[in-house]
Amino acid sequence: MWALLVLIGAAAVSAHLQDLAFDGQKVFRVIPQNDEQVEIIKSLASNMQVDFWQPDSVTLVRPKMQVDFRVEADKSFEVEDLLKESGVKYRVLIDNLQAALDAQFDSKVRTAGHSYEKYNNWETIAAWTADIAAQNPDLVSRSVIGETYEGRPMYLLKMGKSGPNKKAIFIDCGFHAREWISPAFCQWFVKEAVETYGKDTVMTTLLNSLDFYVLPVLNIDGYVYTWTNDRMWRKTRSKNAGSRCIGTDPNRNFDAGWCTLGASKSPCDSTYCGSAPESEKETKALADFIREHLSTIKAYLTIHSYSQLLLFPYSYAYKLPSNYEELNSIARAASEQLASLYNTEYTYGPGATTIYPAAGGSDDWAYDEGIKYSFTFELRDTGRYGFLLPESQIKPTCEETLLAVKYIANYVLEHLY
Repeated sequence: MWALLVLIGAAAVSAHLQDLAFDGQKVFRVIPQNDEQVEIIKSLASNMQVDFWQPDSVTLVRPKMQVDFRVEADKSFEVEDLLKESGVKYRVLIDNLQAALDAQFDSKVRTAGHSYEKYNNWETIAAWTADIAAQNPDLVSRSVIGETYEGRPMYLLKMGKSGPNKKAIFIDCGFHAREWISPAFCQWFVKEAVETYGKDTVMTTLLNSLDFYVLPVLNIDGYVYTWTNDRMWRKTRSKNAGSRCIGTDPNRNFDAGWCTLGASKSPCDSTYCGSAPESEKETKALADFIREHLSTIKAYLTIHSYSQLLLFPYSYAYKLPSNYEELNSIARAASEQLASLYNTEYTYGPGATTIYPAAGGSDDWAYDEGIKYSFTFELRDTGRYGFLLPESQIKPTCEETLLAVKYIANYVLEHLY
């Protein structure tokens, strides 16, 4: 009982820390019209702490691009004055970040256990991985593919009916710690697979014919940190030699044009590429697993947020993949499937041109390793809530995304190589 009270007390304290942290912070959206206005945003970022949400680094800001960024409460008036004076069009997307943060949780009463329509903390997700495997031994097994910097086991679920020579699809979630809707989707996907197997013909065929590897959270340490200390944390939690700044961006840490475009060499930046490719224990564990199973893994899907995009290689260069026409048509059809449920519009295309260049990403790396069906989803929304998507949107977001994922999986099954 005492331990439970201590836990509850700790949770209350961390919630209180977060209460104080984000009160009065604002998220702005600006669309710089020319190079001069781009320079204004860059000088603003160099003079104060600015957290870029979209794109994820000030270096990527270009004219006519939609730019979302967060500023500290005491700086928000200064920012507004500066934008007004310089004639930069802007609007306030989120007026008080703390209110938006509180509003993510639709009900103040938190269920003790795991829920598919709520955001679950890591302890709850970890327990769920054991439960779902124990309850569905014919369909699901759990393994550990490595451990995080802080020593947490990285659980991987393998789903499918056992059979000889099966090909597989790899799905991961939770690369960036603050993108909470991403792990919610991986959990939802697993739920749908076990609940609809034997009822839904497509899902039944997929699980009979393919295996799915599902990594519910890659960046576990970062995810834990977003629950306890800083909801807006993005990177891993590893220490960087010679720097007081913590963490590496795991999606800039792969050996795919590593640390060239759209990645930073500074450990204090949110897009820090790490000291070397696969310097992070988490990215190395993922890369090692995929390399070991290259002969069977035929598709790689990585789930991020936000922007409503379906991307494929390349992001580290402005070149097109050799099977561009095929990937583009899959992305188009998958986006149409997704939109068929709630009319949610997705933009699709190669990463560099569709969103912005970013080197060292897992999708480009998987593609270059020979996995020719490699896609990145950026889930809801387009900025109204950004990383703070309310729990009421978990179900519709996951339902529509599932349609796109099933479409891609079915296509892969029909085009095995």
